[in-house]
Amino acid sequence: MGLGGCIILIAVGAILTFATDWDMQGVNVDLVGVIFMVVGLIGIATFSSIARRRRVVMPPTTPVVEDRPHHHTQDGYHNGYGS
Repeated sequence: MGLGGCIILIAVGAILTFATDWDMQGVNVDLVGVIFMVVGLIGIATFSSIARRRRVVMPPTTPVVEDRPHHHTQDGYHNGYGS
C-alpha cells in the first residue's frame, strides 16, 4: 500500500467516525473508522521508514593529490614557461 492508500484510509476512517451517524446491527461504525485511521497512520509511518532507508547518500569524494610538488615563482611561471 502506498502513501496515497494510507491517506485514503485515514480520510475514510475520519468520515466514518466523525461525519456519519449510521447504525448497523453488529457493527460499530465509529470503531471501524478509528481502526481505518490507525491502520493509515501505521502505513504512513512504515512508508516513510522504508523511504528513508532507500535514500542513497553518496560518500564524499576524496581530492586528487598530485605526486610532484609545485614550484611557482611570484609571477606565476614555472621554470620560465607558463603553465
